[in-house]
Formats: sequence, C-alpha cells, structure tokens
Amino acid sequence: MYSFMGGGLFCAGVGNILLIVSTATDYWMQYRQSSNYMHQGLWRYCTPGKCFPHNDSIAHLDATRALMILSLLACFIGIIIGIMAFIHYSSFDRFDKTFAAGILFFISCFFVFLAMAVYTGVTINYYGKRYGNWRFSWSYIIGWVSVVLTFFQVYFTCVPIGCMNAPGAGTHIRQVRSSSTTKPWIQLNTSRPFPTSWKHSDHSLSVINKKNINKL
Repeated sequence: MYSFMGGGLFCAGVGNILLIVSTATDYWMQYRQSSNYMHQGLWRYCTPGKCFPHNDSIAHLDATRALMILSLLACFIGIIIGIMAFIHYSSFDRFDKTFAAGILFFISCFFVFLAMAVYTGVTINYYGKRYGNWRFSWSYIIGWVSVVLTFFQVYFTCVPIGCMNAPGAGTHIRQVRSSSTTKPWIQLNTSRPFPTSWKHSDHSLSVINKKNINKL
C-alpha cells in the first residue's frame, strides 16, 4: 500500500515541477510572421531577441492561466497532505489524509487537462487559419506530460483507498495493528484471589508434613 502511495507522491512532485515549467515558459507555440519566427507562452510573446507581455485580455489565455494555477495549487496541497499520510502524522487522526490527497490530485488532473484542451482547441481554430507555418512547442508538450503524471498520481493514490475499502481489509488491518501494540496474551493475573481448593490442599499438605515430623 505504501509503495503505491510513494509512487503517487513521486508522480505528484515531478508533475508539479513540470506544471511550473510549462506555465512559466514562453514556448507554447511557434509561428512565422513577416519572415521571422515568433514564439509565445501564456504570459508573453517573443520576437527574435525580445519578449513582450500580453497586454490585451485574451479569453483563452486567461482561462488557461487560471486553470494551470489552480492545478498547481491543488497538486501542491495534495503533496503536503500525502506526505502527512505517508509518515503517519498524528494530528487530525479523524481526517482521512489519503482520501483528501486523492481528491486534490484528481482536481489537479482535471484542471490541467481542461487547460490544455482549451488552449489546444482555440489555437488550432485560430492560428491554423491565420498562419500557415506554425506548430506547438516544448512548453506545450511539457503541459501534456504533466497531464499524464497527474493522472498516474491519482491512480497510485486511489489504489490504497481501494485496498482499504476491500471486504475484510479493515478487520485484517485492525488485527495487525492490535497484535503489534497489545501485550502478550499469556499474563499472570495477580488481582484475582487463588481458588479456595488450592488453599485447602495447601493446608492438608502442611498437616501431613507435621505428622511425619512427629513420627520421626
């Protein structure tokens, strides 16, 4: 179970780094304009040797930026909660940290997939008709790689939840935990008095011993 959780945290960490790189860089697409190759990202567009911010409010870029940032936040919070669950952090014991991390990873995966879908659809419909020579670039590809990693982080995090909810799994886990924390089952209970039959037998033995001594 913990190997799956560790795999989920690894995918989440790498996916979060790729989300940051994809969101911050300016190579989502490249196109040719006036005999010059230009490239742009979510925040800036660049000509050879110089970059400029997107001053105009472009709807699909605003939506993509917002969704990518929300995905980053959900993934980051999910990593923190997942680490707390992985190291058995004792605070908030009633709070199912594995389940919460899985939900946050699912939200992160949904947001980044939606961001990539919005950007892809608008870019193909707009730049495909306006520019004949254009292509997606490496920042865009990294965005799709982060989609794959966020999907696997959801999968690896939800597998332990499925194991916990399997029939008989909770009873087995409770038995294992109780066997590792309780005392040995063979104990001498000194709080209860000895049976009266034991006392009578001890008394009869002492009388027999006295008689044997008197005979000697």
